[in-house]
Amino acid sequence: MPVTTTYWLEHAWLDTNVEPGVALEISADGRITAVRTGAEAPPPGAEVLRGLTVPGLANAHSHAFHRALRGTVQVGSGTFWTWREIMYSVAQNLTPDSYFALARAVYAEMALAGITAVGEFHYLHHAPGGAAYADPNAMGEALIAAAAEAGIRITLLDTAYLSAGFGEAPNHHQLRFSDGTAEAWAERVSALKPRDHALIGAAIHSVRAVPAGQLAAVAAWAQERRAPLHVHLSEQTAENDACQAAHGRTPTQLLADHGVLGPRTTGVHNTHLTDADIALLGGTTTGTCMCPTTERDLADGIGPAVRLQRAGSPLSLGSDSHAVIDLLEEARAMELNERLASRTRGHWTAAALLRAATADGHAALGWADAGTLAVGAPADFTTIALDSVRTAGPVPRLGAETAVFAATAADVRHTVVAGRHIVRDGAHQLVPDVPSALSESIAALRT
Repeated sequence: MPVTTTYWLEHAWLDTNVEPGVALEISADGRITAVRTGAEAPPPGAEVLRGLTVPGLANAHSHAFHRALRGTVQVGSGTFWTWREIMYSVAQNLTPDSYFALARAVYAEMALAGITAVGEFHYLHHAPGGAAYADPNAMGEALIAAAAEAGIRITLLDTAYLSAGFGEAPNHHQLRFSDGTAEAWAERVSALKPRDHALIGAAIHSVRAVPAGQLAAVAAWAQERRAPLHVHLSEQTAENDACQAAHGRTPTQLLADHGVLGPRTTGVHNTHLTDADIALLGGTTTGTCMCPTTERDLADGIGPAVRLQRAGSPLSLGSDSHAVIDLLEEARAMELNERLASRTRGHWTAAALLRAATADGHAALGWADAGTLAVGAPADFTTIALDSVRTAGPVPRLGAETAVFAATAADVRHTVVAGRHIVRDGAHQLVPDVPSALSESIAALRT
């Protein structure tokens, strides 16, 4: 890349409003060095991005291997728990090599959808039966390498998963997930190192999967490193009931008692909460990652996102099981779900929903300076067509509303990460045939 690269944005969302004719200057190290509005025509030599350019989207909650379940788990009926059995069968067939191939294709699909950073909630650590690989972090390293080859950033949320339930040893499927103790988990994950495109964070799978006495050890590891810490929280009422039976309190109260909550912590789903839970999460500024397409696919319910945000919990978004990979749909669904639940409209503006999908999502993943088109920020952005059959018609100043309430991932025209064009005119520049890469990597898991 030359010392400075210039991108000319036909229209750009600058946090609160859409501006026509914006020129971004990008340094050789992939950061924005100037934002010039009122540029009516492209400067000489500039890369031209026609449509609406927004900061790169942050997918704050992903399980890459769940992409192999798309379609399969939509056959018939069932519950979260029957879905989980199918998920286990796919997990059993993954190796570091096959996981790399699948994740590379999944992350390329994300780039095509305008996603520039992913939070990978990673608990598939060991070989079938629980034996460690020669490199105990081979699976995590495969994910980090896959993100690099797909051209996006990753926060590897290495996950402690130690039990099948309250007081239960891991079942035969879960042996791959478990390090035995939180101390052994911490020793393994400490060997993972950040890179330019990768941060290392932590996760507690859930209060049922990490014994109460070991929660603090995971939280302490993240606290010492000022790393993001994520946790599946109250996704299912069955988990709430089991936690009450085992500990006489809700999962949120249990996490609070063991020092897990706080501004670098994000609860994923936060669906079935009491008033006291909401106050605890908001009062500690613990984040909430909503995953509406997965929550509706699994019939989990609609979480109290409005009340959580009002209480002080920042909102982010994730595609989770990848029933679809479309952060615009996640943003839209959060508002539309709330409309169905409350029978009132307009809980969030389009700008607020975009912030959840951009700046607040990046903050939840530890990329605190990303998710904005501003001087000093990483040059990560995506351009959405304003002339497709879905988006044509509204005036450009309503571009944010058009993007959130009408556009889909199919309308993403360009994706730029660290100043590098990863998706150009709807084509991935590093993975030439993403559909074939997905088909081949998923088919390999069936043999």
